[in-house]
Amino acid sequence: MSFSEKTNRRGFLKSVGGVVAGAAALPYFMPASALGGRGTTAPSDRIAMGFVGVGGGGGIGTAHLRNSLRFSEVQVVAVCDVDVNHKHEAKRIVDEGYGNNNCSMYDDFRELLQRKDLDAVCLSLPDHWHAIPAIEAAKAGLDIYGEKPLSRTIVEGRKMLDAVHRNCVLWQSGTQQRSDSRFHRACELVRNGRIGEIIRVEVGLPDGHSGDVMPVQPIPENLDWDFWLGPAPYVPYRGVSHWDWRWIMDYSGGQYTDWIGHHMDIALWGLGFEIDEPVEVRGWAEYPREGLFNTPVRYMVNYKFSNGVEMKAGNLSDMPKGSGAVWYGTEGWIRVDRGGIWASKDSILDERIGPGDIRLYRSRDHFRNFIDCIKTRQRPIAPIEGLYKTNTIGLVGEIAMLTQRRLLWDPVKETFIDDEQANRYLSRPMRAPWYL
Repeated sequence: MSFSEKTNRRGFLKSVGGVVAGAAALPYFMPASALGGRGTTAPSDRIAMGFVGVGGGGGIGTAHLRNSLRFSEVQVVAVCDVDVNHKHEAKRIVDEGYGNNNCSMYDDFRELLQRKDLDAVCLSLPDHWHAIPAIEAAKAGLDIYGEKPLSRTIVEGRKMLDAVHRNCVLWQSGTQQRSDSRFHRACELVRNGRIGEIIRVEVGLPDGHSGDVMPVQPIPENLDWDFWLGPAPYVPYRGVSHWDWRWIMDYSGGQYTDWIGHHMDIALWGLGFEIDEPVEVRGWAEYPREGLFNTPVRYMVNYKFSNGVEMKAGNLSDMPKGSGAVWYGTEGWIRVDRGGIWASKDSILDERIGPGDIRLYRSRDHFRNFIDCIKTRQRPIAPIEGLYKTNTIGLVGEIAMLTQRRLLWDPVKETFIDDEQANRYLSRPMRAPWYL
């Protein structure tokens, strides 16, 4: 059943319901200006959005916020952040873009989600904060643009997937490489057998990060540190709230979990393994021996799928071809990265994808695709199902690193076979009052 058959965006349903109930009294379309909108976009076409996590500077939340202002049908009505400075800067960006002072600000995402005029939200938060806001947004009937990785644990990811399905909302993952022509081209060539039958895959991810000891600091007046920590254990403030949280296991898995939503997602897209998972995994990692940061500096994970295909994911300095995704087939190889696309023979890249070949979903603007799908109720290019599988495979690899041994994975039960220690990593306790 398609999205259009199951549901429509909340605001659209309400407007249609009102029009149907009072069809004799109200026209179907009214000028958007009558309700404070922009231009001539009708209220039934307007998409009211809220942004949760609008970190300043070059943060992805700010980038998405600025990007949304390109679209005449989008109306950003609210921003939310636990950093007062970021929140006010986001409001300034929105209000300057619209030439008014209408954008509302929130400290608590739960208050933003209670708004009755919202259609969608964009969530750009640290990894340990991905699950709870997403589940609550789905419960509120809102379409969601959510950043990768999907979640910090496998159990969190499953609950997010279930919430999206149960509430029939759209989800677009922040895996922007799916909307890049180079990655799309590489995956279509692989899927259509241009390098023969795939034997193995390599995924090169950024090298890990280590740093000096960071001393305890006074909590900045503009930051609600307790809320920022949320479900994570309480610790003194050490200045990690806006970037360096990535190198601390309580909040992230370092470069490995940060980038599985990019290059590993592409590797799996090319394989056609959106619904399959490995059954065996081995992992190794080198962790910092001192300092605050404790995510892997060097790492390597080897996967074996049920059909015999093997996949290796590791830090790029230890990968034969460096960064990106590389597929090795019986008739050659293809590699793709943000810097380009290469093959064992140049002629492979000139291969034509014909009418009878596999055609992958095509998008050339990731956020535009999300907005279009909100209106049409079609599945986005990066739905939650794909990111859930990628994230699960990635986290299975992280657990293999932590246990440093061969693990057998049951993709149906979503548990490790006969390994109680490994299964304890499937979820993490949450600090009260937060829970799933």
